[in-house]
Amino acid sequence: MASRTLAAEDIGSRFGKVRGRSLELCANLSAEDLQLQSMPDASPGKWHLAHTTWFFEQFVLGRDPAYRPRDPAWHYLFNSYYQSVGPMHARPQRGLLSRPSLDEVRDYRRRIDDMVADLLAREDDAELSSLVELGLHHEQQHQELLLTDIKHAFWCNPLQPAYRAPILAEAGAKAVPLRYIDGGEGIVEIGHRGEGFAFDNETPRHRTLLQPHALANRLVTNAEYLVFVREGGYREPGLWLSEGWATVQREGWQHPIYWQDDLASEFTLAGVRAIDPQEPVCHLSYFEAEAFARWAGARLPTEAEWESAAQGLPVHGNLQDQGRCQPQPAVAGEGLLQMFGDVWEWTASPYISYPGFRPLPGSLGEYNGKFMCGQWVLRGGSCATPRDHLRATYRNFFPPHARWQFAGLRLGQDR
Repeated sequence: MASRTLAAEDIGSRFGKVRGRSLELCANLSAEDLQLQSMPDASPGKWHLAHTTWFFEQFVLGRDPAYRPRDPAWHYLFNSYYQSVGPMHARPQRGLLSRPSLDEVRDYRRRIDDMVADLLAREDDAELSSLVELGLHHEQQHQELLLTDIKHAFWCNPLQPAYRAPILAEAGAKAVPLRYIDGGEGIVEIGHRGEGFAFDNETPRHRTLLQPHALANRLVTNAEYLVFVREGGYREPGLWLSEGWATVQREGWQHPIYWQDDLASEFTLAGVRAIDPQEPVCHLSYFEAEAFARWAGARLPTEAEWESAAQGLPVHGNLQDQGRCQPQPAVAGEGLLQMFGDVWEWTASPYISYPGFRPLPGSLGEYNGKFMCGQWVLRGGSCATPRDHLRATYRNFFPPHARWQFAGLRLGQDR
């Protein structure tokens, strides 16, 4: 959590803005759309709206021993994985929850929003502000999941409907040549400095050793990945980690998940459209990113290499705030490009704790630490990530087979 929270009036304004943004993302979705759960890894939009509200009810309003929940049964329905606060409904069965209705969930949000806003107006409490701020960053994570999950659900529909109208990229963009830029080496510091918000898994700041290396100036493009596909990358076991090859065989992977079999079109949140060869390749698993890097005679960067390069760079790029919800080609420039936005970048680093890591006290300690097993770190955010949710120290993580997220890669090299 943050070591320094927002002022009371600022956190109240931010609370209304972030909570309102979740509803904006759902504005063009029907109750039927928001009921869909297309796979166990995804959740219905209605559940996202309810769970993020439960989070504020449980961890903010629930601090008061006299508080009584809106509906005790909903505590079971909308808890996600907080074992220490009680049992929860099975994740793969969230799509079966036709009740409560969408209208009831929206009313639930209004009630809890009013109570939290009133609490913030009455109490100037650092702990309260810190809890609310954590809840808002949690909600922003679910805003991204709303987009990724509805994309997968619409892709499963034979009609492959559009979530939103397309926003065309600027015409005349030229390909940015791939080149490598030397990174720092020796002992560097990474991790959160203690100013502003951070999740507990970004701490503590610590020293680590970087070997001589270089990072590609931009993300890998569709055109580059298409060569890998056409040259038989998905048929060559020597390119893949053992578990990755077993996954390719079992699932029948032949190309990125949303590419059509013609290798000329792809499914996007704006429906099916021609693949733009200069856009970053997207929706790759760790296994696919690692196999491509090996095929290209390179490797994935470590998270320490990535963070060391990103420190001091402004957080700007093709993010959720731009409204495109689709990766965009790199714009020519000096130095490292696309470090924030477009696609999450798989790293070569397993998701483990930093030296001296301590989870948050109490039930909130379950937020990040207990997932530090069998997952890999991604950095940089995507076109579905809110800008004010990101920072250079942010550590995202997913299991290596996950490919429905907006994830791609940047190449790295040893020097």
